[in-house]
Amino acid sequence: MTPTTLNMTPNYTSLAKSLHWLMALLVMGLLVLGFYMSDLPLSPQKLQLYSWHKWAGVTVFLLVWLRLSWRLTHRPPAYPASVPRLTQWAAHAAHFLLYALMVAIPLSGWLMSSAKGVQTVWFGVLPLPDLLARDKALGQSLAQLHEALNVALLLLICAHALAALLHHFFHKDDILRRMLPSRQTSQP
Repeated sequence: MTPTTLNMTPNYTSLAKSLHWLMALLVMGLLVLGFYMSDLPLSPQKLQLYSWHKWAGVTVFLLVWLRLSWRLTHRPPAYPASVPRLTQWAAHAAHFLLYALMVAIPLSGWLMSSAKGVQTVWFGVLPLPDLLARDKALGQSLAQLHEALNVALLLLICAHALAALLHHFFHKDDILRRMLPSRQTSQP
């Protein structure tokens, strides 16, 4: 698709909405599971939870690339004229950070697993190559980085949701409604 045929409708496409909400569910599930499992004592249950966490993390990593590809060829709807330029700039910056974190967090987890000497096997079937040689100290540093990035993501998600609710209830504009699954669009 060429830039001249980019999506110019006031709504997001059905695929954009589906990817948004699917990834929102996956990411929130990963955050809850990650914070929960990190404090569990070593057990078969903890190892199983770590496997599920890795499977979902790799899935998010793949989906974010699909989502970025879609976004590059389908321009999101323009903001209403009532939204100040500074607010629009902040929204663009927040979206950029959300995408960056959705790439960086799975990658940091994969690097951490590699450094800790625990191979990532997607859905227990497809072994992913280790990206680093085994290095316990580096693995611990990457674990701290992985956790810090997740805390940053959680805070950014809260700000994102709060902004959407603020637009809906205070500004009474269409920002939230155009991303809701029930909203009909004219594009696939």
